Amino acid sequence: MITVSTTVKNKTIAEVWDFFTNPIHVINWNFAGDDWHCPKAENQLEVGKSFTYRMEAKNGESGFDFTGIYTEIEPFSKINYVLADERKIFITFTEIENGIEIIEKFDPENENPENMQQEGWQMILNNFKKYIEKN
Repeated sequence: MITVSTTVKNKTIAEVWDFFTNPIHVINWNFAGDDWHCPKAENQLEVGKSFTYRMEAKNGESGFDFTGIYTEIEPFSKINYVLADERKIFITFTEIENGIEIIEKFDPENENPENMQQEGWQMILNNFKKYIEKN
């Protein structure tokens, strides 16, 4: 599995959870670079239900739907889901001394090198941190 993480400062666990799961916020941080964006997000945060986040290049040349089905949810603590290609993702939210730590662990896909996947997912998590800390 590949692991990425960040620590959000000066926010409550409830705020972090909301910014991470609420489509109103997801569209503002769920992309790896400045040349991409997330124009649409839908989320049914219940076990057995799904989410779909549209990720697109701003120039319109490429895009894809990032979709999964929730397998386990513990509010303010854990989100697990499986992607359409059956890869598993495990996310934890933990209150620590200097903030809220978010750790994501995920099965790699077979098309891109693992270091590239880790870098891309870390960039998205960094965008989340930057977005929530300024709002």
